Amino acid sequence: MSDVLSQLADVLEQRKQESPDSSYVASLYNKGLDTILKKIGEEATETVIAAKGGDKEQIIYEMADLWFHSMVLLADQGLHPDDILQELQRRFGLSGLEEKAQRTK
Repeated sequence: MSDVLSQLADVLEQRKQESPDSSYVASLYNKGLDTILKKIGEEATETVIAAKGGDKEQIIYEMADLWFHSMVLLADQGLHPDDILQELQRRFGLSGLEEKAQRTK
């Protein structure tokens, strides 16, 4: 499964070099962080609405959009999905309350 994330991360990284006229992702990078963040907010809202509606296919579709745009943000910030997977692995087996208490502020 993480192979797909790595492959997508590679493509997103390549899109940084492409023309905003020929690539949707390149156009997001070109427009800047605020546009990427706005897109994530839109996709998160659409995911919530899909979940409230209970349509599993729509939830999958919207969640894929949310993950995709979140990965655009990661690439924009010089991060890789492996960074997130490592953090999830670190948290695995901890209770949510315990993990939150361990965070530095």
